[in-house]
This record gives sequence, C-alpha cells and structure tokens, in this order.
Amino acid sequence: MLEKLSKSFKINFEAFNNLYVLCDYETLLKRDFTLERFVELCKVSNVKILQYRDKISDIETQKENLFFLKENLNIPIIINDKIELISYADGLHLGQEDFEKIHKDKNLACKLIRAKIKDKLLGLSTHNEREILEANTLDLDMIGLGAYRTTTTKDVSNCLGDNIEYLAKISKHPVCAIGGVKIDDTIKNVQFNVVGSGFLK
Repeated sequence: MLEKLSKSFKINFEAFNNLYVLCDYETLLKRDFTLERFVELCKVSNVKILQYRDKISDIETQKENLFFLKENLNIPIIINDKIELISYADGLHLGQEDFEKIHKDKNLACKLIRAKIKDKLLGLSTHNEREILEANTLDLDMIGLGAYRTTTTKDVSNCLGDNIEYLAKISKHPVCAIGGVKIDDTIKNVQFNVVGSGFLK
C-alpha cells in the first residue's frame, strides 16, 4: 500500500502520476545508453520507482547492474519476473502468467511468493475489471494496469484509453499505468505513470 511505500522509502506518494521508469537493459544497449547515464537521468527527473528488466544478460551481470542501481539511487528498485534476484532488489513485479506458473490459485501463488520475498514490494500486471477485482483479494502492494495506449515496443491487443480512470478507481491497491504512457500524462486515480523507452533522452 502507499503507506508501506512511504514508510519504507520516506517518499511522499500522496500525489498522483508519480514517475515510475522501466530500465530495460536490452533497450539501453541498443540505444548505446549507459547505465550511468540512465542513473543521472533518473536523478534529474524526480523518478520515484524504477523497474529493472533484463531478458538478455547472464545472472551475474544482472546482479552487478542491480547493485549499481541500488548504490546510486535512493528509490525502490523493482525486479521484473526474476524472483531469484529478489535479494538484490526492493520488490518484484509479475505478470498474470508468472503468477499462474507458480500456482493456478492466485491466492496460494501470492502466499508462496510472499514466503520468498517477505515484506518486499509486490506488483501484478492487470488488464481488465475481472483481473483488478481478483487483485483486490491478494496481498499486493501495487498493480500495473494497461495498456493505456498502443505502443511501438509491444503488441497491444487491449488498449484501455480513458477507461483506465474508471478501472483504476476500483482498485484497492495503488495503480501504475502501463503501455504507451508519457511522463507528463495526467490520468485520474493513477498513482504512477510507468514510462519505458520514452524516458530515454
């Protein structure tokens, strides 16, 4: 919950549309964008949360990168998918399929995940009302909700548009808008604007 985020990281999360950035390591390499430069950009952009995603590097490189981010940024660092790297991060974000791989019963899956990550942050991607209402029953700290717009980096079959504001309102967890979101978007009932490649300048 926001209280947990505030207490853990001494950041005021009462405002809406805080900046949550995705650090996709493959995208950084493709754009010849160093991790050092990314960190400096985070510092001047008032980033509140960072999610590290890496589908290409070996585990040791991922550990080194997470350690570098933790050492140089005083914000929550969330790891995407890789529960085995939780000791190097402040939280974990999973998709619907990731939960189902752990157990078909999401409540049980959530308990199994919590047993591993303890009181670290836990986020789950959602895309519709049914998934949000299900998420409301789970021990989560936030949800990702989208896609807000179509995006060039991912095939989006479900674009929420302005409907995201209603869906965000029914969530009992803080909502992170995902998919085609821009830094300066104003989206009602959304605590975090999750920005990916659009963050790189």
